[in-house]
Amino acid sequence: MKVLVIGSGGREHAIVWKLKQSPKVTELYCAPGNAGINEIVVGVDIKADDVEGLLKFVKENGIELTVVGPEVPLEKGIVDEFTKEGLLIFGPQKSAARLEHSKIFAKDFMKRNNIPTAAYETFSLNDKAKVYDFISNTNYPLVIKADGLAAGKGVIICGNVDEAIQTVNELFNDKIFGAAGENIVIEQFLTGVEASVFAICDGTDYIVLPASQDHKKIGDDETGKNTGGMGSYSPADRAVNHDVMKKIKQRVIEPVLKYMKSEGNEFKGCLYCGLMIDKSGDPYVIEFNTRFGDPETQVVLPTISSDLAEMFISSANGSIGNYELKLNGNFCCTVVLASNGYPDKYETGKEITGLNEISRDAIVFHAGTKSTADGKILTNGGRVLNVTGISPLGLKEAINIAYHNAVNIDFENKYNRTDIGLKGL
Repeated sequence: MKVLVIGSGGREHAIVWKLKQSPKVTELYCAPGNAGINEIVVGVDIKADDVEGLLKFVKENGIELTVVGPEVPLEKGIVDEFTKEGLLIFGPQKSAARLEHSKIFAKDFMKRNNIPTAAYETFSLNDKAKVYDFISNTNYPLVIKADGLAAGKGVIICGNVDEAIQTVNELFNDKIFGAAGENIVIEQFLTGVEASVFAICDGTDYIVLPASQDHKKIGDDETGKNTGGMGSYSPADRAVNHDVMKKIKQRVIEPVLKYMKSEGNEFKGCLYCGLMIDKSGDPYVIEFNTRFGDPETQVVLPTISSDLAEMFISSANGSIGNYELKLNGNFCCTVVLASNGYPDKYETGKEITGLNEISRDAIVFHAGTKSTADGKILTNGGRVLNVTGISPLGLKEAINIAYHNAVNIDFENKYNRTDIGLKGL
């Protein structure tokens, strides 16, 4: 089977790595890929959001399955376009992907269908007077979210009215997220333990992959600005035990599938549930994404022993109920190596060394990297590499493996958190 993976990050490298283990996959392509991905599969020089170019490539090359990694092509309706042409593609249609690309759509959907989430209000660019009045007369802390896609950085926690005013000014006046920030959600600040759960869905049925925990903040102890994610670990059994997972299925995943279908937005693909688990073990939805998370994918996929290509096919053709998920008992920890300055301004083009000094119980998934004609690998983004430690012995061992290998890799202005996974011990 010929398979195309769309995207260029650590998530896509992990997907490609796992798909290569499938006996079903005979040829594997990635568009546009990165330095690490293009070492193991055929890189295709087409941007991830070039739907027309990707469609042309798939038809001309007889691609039998396309897997969408990032969110932007989903927002642009790539699944609808491929499905119209009779092509098999893993991911949700555009109307279902609104669960991610419109926070307001997702919050209203949850409210309408009694799916647990934080209390909220919505405001638009035309409501400036209303929003300033609201934030001057409410309780803190609170959370302000850009309605649209903002590369994982559109969520701001405000501790007081001054911070809230500054955030609204940045969104509405400075337009730091452009059109994505012209409508906003202001919601109650929830406390508890955060967790990520991926449900692979076929419109009606689903399977759940092992839970993970992301580390969103740039600094140790969850300090500083939000990022796309600075590290992750799985399984997150302390946060999501059997009883909590049962509640997540009954209160979140099953109602989402039921009501999305009844409202005409059947959901296929990966439903990423970003959750807050309160002290009673009750889950509340912080956000939905409609694709695999990054860096959670890099720790979840190495815990799976069953065939990933079969999983994607079963989701796309409506037969996930027949798919048997098998786990291998591994514990995984991923540490993100970033360019200093991320998530703000950072430099690229720095040579990376030490990639040949990785132990056999670790994998380095490339994110923001590119290769040169003479074989050097350079930094090419904010999040550069994902060092994943894998151990059957426990999370502590996986953490140690990840950090032991992270130390061996170097590039100018390298930065990483030093506490990834510790909250799982």
